[in-house]
Amino acid sequence: MKILFSLIAFFSIAAVNAQDDSTVIKKITDDVLINGKAYEYLRVLCKEVGPRLSGSPQAAKAVEVTKKMMEDLGADKVWLQECMVPHWVRGKKEDAKIIYAGGKTYKLDVTALGNSVGSGDKGVTANVIEVKNFDELHALGEKVIKGNIVFYNFPMNPTYINTFRAYGEAGKYRFNGPSQAAKYGAVGCIVRSLASNVNDYPHTGVMGYNDSFPKIPAIAVSTLDAEYLSKALLNRMMKQVFFRTNCQMLDSVKSYNVIGEIKGTEFPDEIITLGGHLDSWDLAEGAHDDGSGCVQSIEVLRVLKALGIKPKRTIRAVMFMNEENGGKGGDKYYEEAKAKGEKHIFAMESDEGGFTPRGFGIAGPKDVYEKIKSWLPLLKQYGIEDIHEGGGGADIGDLKKLGTVLSNIAPDTQRYFDVHHAATDKWENVSERELKLAAAMMASLIYLGDKYGL
Repeated sequence: MKILFSLIAFFSIAAVNAQDDSTVIKKITDDVLINGKAYEYLRVLCKEVGPRLSGSPQAAKAVEVTKKMMEDLGADKVWLQECMVPHWVRGKKEDAKIIYAGGKTYKLDVTALGNSVGSGDKGVTANVIEVKNFDELHALGEKVIKGNIVFYNFPMNPTYINTFRAYGEAGKYRFNGPSQAAKYGAVGCIVRSLASNVNDYPHTGVMGYNDSFPKIPAIAVSTLDAEYLSKALLNRMMKQVFFRTNCQMLDSVKSYNVIGEIKGTEFPDEIITLGGHLDSWDLAEGAHDDGSGCVQSIEVLRVLKALGIKPKRTIRAVMFMNEENGGKGGDKYYEEAKAKGEKHIFAMESDEGGFTPRGFGIAGPKDVYEKIKSWLPLLKQYGIEDIHEGGGGADIGDLKKLGTVLSNIAPDTQRYFDVHHAATDKWENVSERELKLAAAMMASLIYLGDKYGL
């Protein structure tokens, strides 16, 4: 009989808790959708600050702007965390063209890859060798590649519904392609832009050099011109390609992560981190990548303050610097957390665009994953379809070494790679409602993680 009464009491408490949680989550969501400032924060970041490449004056301005945003919403503490970041500059706009046998030319839409060396004033003029993958490159070898430009024409796979799977598969040609081509004597590298659709916007992104091989200039070509170039090579009418880039890597400069927190009332030493990266590429405003993640994280602090929700644990919003071409902000956050012996129990990153929220990824012990998954019914009415295993992000990844449970919000990303790292990543291409709804879901999961612990 005692066991029966205990079970009845347990399920009664559970039902009350679920009802209470549902009420709080409804209040959070309503407030964000009605009173939320995330879209206005994003407008300021995009229109009043603009592109925020690490080391640039705009990146420095973004630090001050987001610091003030968190101070103004009433965060208990806001501070800057110093880190040294690489300072790569694009310089004068790139120039590229196909040169036909009769002297006629065709202009190509290109952009230098991040961290690439420049071509010099004379540029690079050479024959082009098209390859579909590294296997083809290695098979051709130095005998064919030496003295030529290598063109990696590897499209993102349109049959993958998970667009990040396609991006990851194609991304190795952008990051490793230049050095692999240089290994066989190539004088330049062209990479098909990592984009879902065929259009005339080139997409930049980081590449990395292998110090064992020469550093050659590298560019991305729009998907439309990648198709054109491939056809021109096939009909054998083109003679060579010329491209000139003016980028260079300068000395590293001092920059900052921007951190705001609400102190926990019961377990202040247990820290829950959420954030996005403050830097962006320089072709556009970095609205989806990753202005959205930054302003959503700030919005979480705002709504907790606005509703008078006093978390048990310390909630931190972090604007990480230099995710795009170095990861120094994430490195610094982890190093300082480790050095101080901080207890980070949960970390969430938003870096997949400001689109409609569909789920969350969770990386942690099985029992913790199951606990978080049990909260799914509370979020389903807001469009959260699943909580799946495997989560995190570039800036929070190292926190796993401290035993931190990692998470990421997983929005619908079917349109993400239309704008990712391209001139189209502007404020106007972000939906206010989608942005706010995702911020509300982030705040809701943070609320549950704080209330019940992990």
